[in-house]
Amino acid sequence: MRRGLSSETSLRRHRARARLWVAVAALVTGTIWLWSSSSVVLFGTHRVQDFVVDELWKTADSNGWRASSAPRTYWPPPPTESESNGYLRVRCNGGLSQQRSAICNAVVAARIMNATLVLPELDANSFWHDESGFVDMYDVPHFIKTLKYDVRIVMSVPKITAHGKSKKLRAYKIEPPRDAPVTWYRTTALEKLRKYGAIYLTPFSHRLAEEIDDPELQRLRCRVNYHALQFKPNIMKTSSDIVNKLRSEGHFMSIHLRFELDMLAYAGCIDIFTPKEQEILLKYREENFANKTLVYKKRRLIGKCPLTPEEVGLIIRAMGFDNTTRIYLASGKLFGGERFMKPFKAMFPRLENNSMIGSGKLEEDNRGLARSAVDYMVCLLSDIFMPTYDGPSNFANNLMGHRLYYGFRTTITPNRKALAPIFMDMEEGRASGYEERIRQVMFNTHFGAPHKRIHPESFYTNSWPECFCQMKAGNQADRCPPDNVNDVLESQFQNKEDVEAEATNQTDSTSSMETGV
Repeated sequence: MRRGLSSETSLRRHRARARLWVAVAALVTGTIWLWSSSSVVLFGTHRVQDFVVDELWKTADSNGWRASSAPRTYWPPPPTESESNGYLRVRCNGGLSQQRSAICNAVVAARIMNATLVLPELDANSFWHDESGFVDMYDVPHFIKTLKYDVRIVMSVPKITAHGKSKKLRAYKIEPPRDAPVTWYRTTALEKLRKYGAIYLTPFSHRLAEEIDDPELQRLRCRVNYHALQFKPNIMKTSSDIVNKLRSEGHFMSIHLRFELDMLAYAGCIDIFTPKEQEILLKYREENFANKTLVYKKRRLIGKCPLTPEEVGLIIRAMGFDNTTRIYLASGKLFGGERFMKPFKAMFPRLENNSMIGSGKLEEDNRGLARSAVDYMVCLLSDIFMPTYDGPSNFANNLMGHRLYYGFRTTITPNRKALAPIFMDMEEGRASGYEERIRQVMFNTHFGAPHKRIHPESFYTNSWPECFCQMKAGNQADRCPPDNVNDVLESQFQNKEDVEAEATNQTDSTSSMETGV
């Protein structure tokens, strides 16, 4: 009997303990829920937002990675004049960053073909109505010196003597296929180069595939883009003056506002404009782009419409930036006039652009291409950069890649597709809770931290992993070479010279022994 009572008592105690644990679990779960709920509430208040914004002014966490475009394997020096297969000329068309990409591709193409590169030509006139050439925009001695271990570069195609007459070697003109593979340069282009002694590739925008299996060729692209291509001193001085003035008052953000005639016409997002403005946009589209019926709402929902200035203001305000935030605006002439800028200025009155230091100081930099170069440098050096349209706008693409390479500097990249339903609801009068919805979209991003490139992301937007290395890497392929690119290349070049000198000495010694000298 006692044994039965004891068992029953034990069972009751067990059940009581079980109920207690259930109660404790419920209490813990409830506490966690309340904490997470309060966190969500706090996320919408200035306390957490201010913390996030403060963090964004700093560079992103590198996780032990740093930029490095130095070769990881033996990299032979470029051919001498007698070893070269011929001369490569290219004409780089498009805007500033499109030209930069083309210059990088030209250097790689010359390397692939064992060719001598003629200083690239810039077709700035058709796009910018500007006659600036390479020598007007870039520091040529620095360009040639930085790449001396990669390619042989000359200022022009040399003259040849034939039948007692001296004349310039004529380059055979070829229009390369878009995104041509490496094999095209090693076969078709190289065949013509050897046959004619010089080839002229024009136009030369996007004429070499971005994805190349050889990581050393990809690292060469980075050496060109981030080391060799340095703007002329007057452009660098103007950029430095602007950055110093902005920095004198603390942090500053740069925004590339792509709300311009050509981009709006290309995107086909015209419904928000007046009938007269729509007429201008449609005419521009008809004259410059393929005939295609574009429906505004469909374009908007798939993220193909550039953000308006007001939408940009709503995004950065929802993220927690206040009206004291200093903003540098990089853009061409905004389409639609002041009425589109007015709401943005009301939210963020501390706006500046590349005319802020006074027209007198810009002097020769009034040209469109030089002004774009100043915008590029200021955006590169800003604490935070925000592109508003990163599709065909290579300016934003190249800058994002350059900022990643320049130390994982913060970039805020709006997901236009995810934001579209929010702004479309606002257009139709359903604005309730829009700030929280924007925050949920915007804080789901890497903000410039290292991340592996995934298609369709461009190599020029993200050169990770080829042009990055890990300081304490377990994987041999990820380990960092010495910091200075030129030191690595010079040591390899010196080793080759030592081997050649030793071989020459041995040959001379053998000859001496044979002749008995």
